[in-house]
Amino acid sequence: MDEDAVAELIEDALPEAQATVTTPRDPDDDKHYAVRVVSPAFEGESLVDQHQLVHDALGEHLTRDIHAIELTTLTPEEAE
Repeated sequence: MDEDAVAELIEDALPEAQATVTTPRDPDDDKHYAVRVVSPAFEGESLVDQHQLVHDALGEHLTRDIHAIELTTLTPEEAE
């Protein structure tokens, strides 16, 4: 699974989300990702709930295709 596929899963599941996905350790390591997601869906949600929304979007890929993610979630206002 590549960065674009991870971003697409998140953006498809969260309305108006913008996901940026990189491989922070080794560009050839396609199982560790740094994920930054900006979405109005996070407004009023706790950090735990925001992360759960992203985990839900990735579904079973978190156990099969993705080993670890470094996750940053922001509302549009926080991203400015």
